[in-house]
Amino acid sequence: MIGAGGVSTVAVKKMAMNTDVFTDIMLASRTKSKCDKIAADIKNISIQTEQVDAGNVDELLRLFNSCKPELVVNLALPYQDLTIMDACLAYGVSYLDTASYELLDEAKYEYSWQWAYKDRFEKAGLTAFLGCGFDPGVTNVFTAYSAKHHFSEIQYIDIVDCNGGDHHKAFATNFNPEINIREITQRGKYFENGEWIETDPLSVHRPLTYPGVGIRESYLMFHEELESLVKNFPTIKRARFWMTFGQEYLTHLRVIQNIGMARIDPVIYNGVEIVPIQFLKAVLPDPKSLGENYTGLTSIGCRIRGIKDGKERTYYIYNNCDHAKAYEETGTQAVSYTTGVPAALGAAMFAKGLWRRPGVFNVEEFDPDPFMAEIGEQGLPFVELFDVDLEV
Repeated sequence: MIGAGGVSTVAVKKMAMNTDVFTDIMLASRTKSKCDKIAADIKNISIQTEQVDAGNVDELLRLFNSCKPELVVNLALPYQDLTIMDACLAYGVSYLDTASYELLDEAKYEYSWQWAYKDRFEKAGLTAFLGCGFDPGVTNVFTAYSAKHHFSEIQYIDIVDCNGGDHHKAFATNFNPEINIREITQRGKYFENGEWIETDPLSVHRPLTYPGVGIRESYLMFHEELESLVKNFPTIKRARFWMTFGQEYLTHLRVIQNIGMARIDPVIYNGVEIVPIQFLKAVLPDPKSLGENYTGLTSIGCRIRGIKDGKERTYYIYNNCDHAKAYEETGTQAVSYTTGVPAALGAAMFAKGLWRRPGVFNVEEFDPDPFMAEIGEQGLPFVELFDVDLEV
């Protein structure tokens, strides 16, 4: 496993709870001390730690040769996806990640760069899983599950992501601040009638009701799972992604942008080249540190409209996750928890041979049933609502 943040903490601890599947873990990151801290809590399976630069193929190959992995779980930065995939091909090991590749010098992320590896992984007889977190990840599996069991044709899908929790900080991001702010400040985009339609950042919004949370203002954004879902479910006429933000968060975000701290290009300060958003990351609270005082719920799911037996139907499938319970179990907040649990479960699907075939795949391309049978037991139970008002 590569990466030593909150998501890795959850994934490692979840793997250690499933000793019938996982016996040995190598945890590697640029900062070995972070790996050592995670490993110190693991007593029941073998875990080793190592330092590695995930942007360096030679270093990755040295790591792989030392531990001989069966699967590489990439929980590092999305800028490093392609380097890690290259190293996996060079060594001969399968690959799993939770987020699509993103350019370092441009706030743009999409699957095309990783999909281009399909033939190479097929010829090598290796599996690459793309986007096995929650969104993307569980939302993709929810969609595949609904298509298999509840619809003959999915026509409209809205993925809704609400963090109804409170970390009691003036401003903080729930995962890597650099990635989070880049994602939110880029132009929105959604799919409708065969075309991608762009919007100004956070310019389209509406109130939506989230079970257990209440009404929250929800903002249309681009998210990478839309790209794979419309490809793999061609009956979809419209696909959108919504995320909630509080006004205080948006005010801080506007200030950060207005004063230039969201810039991703380097500037010279006291003769040293720095990237403003990377400096901002250094002074903001570490997302991993937020869990202790975090209260409230996340609520993430899919609101789907389509056809079943010649009749229109609606369907809402979602998970609510409690920040306090996530912290009690793993020492992290619910945003890390909801990403780390599916990553560990996806690795288990591979280890059991249930999700394993040569090529590059988004997770909705595999049978959803074994994943759905276990996701609740692993800590993310889901609720299904049929023929309800979707609000979208």
